[in-house]
Amino acid sequence: MAVHVKNMDELAKAMQPVLLKMVDQLADRVYETLNYFLQDYYSGYEPSSYQRSKDFLFSAVKVDAHPYNGGVKASVYIDYDSMNNYVNASGYQVAKWSNEGKHGGIEVNHKPHVWDDTLDETVNNGVLLKMAIEYLKSKGFSVRN
Repeated sequence: MAVHVKNMDELAKAMQPVLLKMVDQLADRVYETLNYFLQDYYSGYEPSSYQRSKDFLFSAVKVDAHPYNGGVKASVYIDYDSMNNYVNASGYQVAKWSNEGKHGGIEVNHKPHVWDDTLDETVNNGVLLKMAIEYLKSKGFSVRN
């Protein structure tokens, strides 16, 4: 069914349900990918010099898509404020180390870059853009890439 719009406000209103679902799917992909790299971080190294907390493993958060400033927004992030079971390190420091290839601030053979790897596998390689194009085409939009 064709949608007829007379102005930008009507266009935004007509597109918002499509964009909400699309952005939510894109955020799901980032969240799944982040959790994959968090799991890799934990399975790639078994510490011998400190007792491991699982706070970081379960720190990924996804906020569902919602209208925001005339568009749509979703968020995926590491909630380092919830990571409070560490000795001599903040949750922020642990998250930072995980993106520097360190475990507990220690250089080891397993060198993850949890956040950078997540971005490389979703944003930087064009996967999210391809997903957005496919989604819009599936909803009848003409998209050129």
